[in-house]
Amino acid sequence: MTEPSVRQPLVVPSVLPADFAELGNQVRELCAAGVDRIQWDVMDGVFVPNLTFGPDVIAAARPHSAVDFEAHLMVVNPDELLWRYVDAGCELVIVHAEACTHLHRTLARIRDLGARSGVALNPHTPANVVEHVLAETDLVLAMTVNPGFGGQAYIPAVEPKVAQLRRMIDASGLPVELEVDGGINAKTIRTASAAGADVFISGSGLYAHPDGKAAAVRELRAAAIESASQRKAA
Repeated sequence: MTEPSVRQPLVVPSVLPADFAELGNQVRELCAAGVDRIQWDVMDGVFVPNLTFGPDVIAAARPHSAVDFEAHLMVVNPDELLWRYVDAGCELVIVHAEACTHLHRTLARIRDLGARSGVALNPHTPANVVEHVLAETDLVLAMTVNPGFGGQAYIPAVEPKVAQLRRMIDASGLPVELEVDGGINAKTIRTASAAGADVFISGSGLYAHPDGKAAAVRELRAAAIESASQRKAA
């Protein structure tokens, strides 16, 4: 039986709820709050019904950050854009399996460009879609909302898929991170962590914390650590 994988949890804010007129300052505040990375939700208005950040915006914010950037590409033609987001300063680029005709090739291309590769799955997409590309990816993202907008409610029905991905990654022996994104707060992070996730995207939940961003990061990390320790003990 494969030993369950328990890593130090990473708290990664989305900048979607940020004040777009103050992105440089917002990035500095997030770094000061103790976040592990910063995620940019890149939406094209086609793959999802919203339009957000281009690479030039991310490049302008990059000098203000002391932590890595990850670009979550919710776009229909990611292959045409990969180099732009790597060039903008994103150390991790995540593409959607649903948008990639040749997923293996796309993930390999991200690595060839010098970035870490990630693959995202919408809530309805089965875990086995990534089974044969784990060697080409550094991160699997299980969406816990339908992508396109911030502030949505967490979908608990995704947790069995997170657990399946955890078993798949552990069985592979590969150092692949397992990320969840959507509706993550101090309550839902516990069940997502219990299911096996080790990287947690938080947008509205982090920004809305009454005691500020640093308190939110501490609370989220503590909840994830406690839940992961319980999973390991079980």
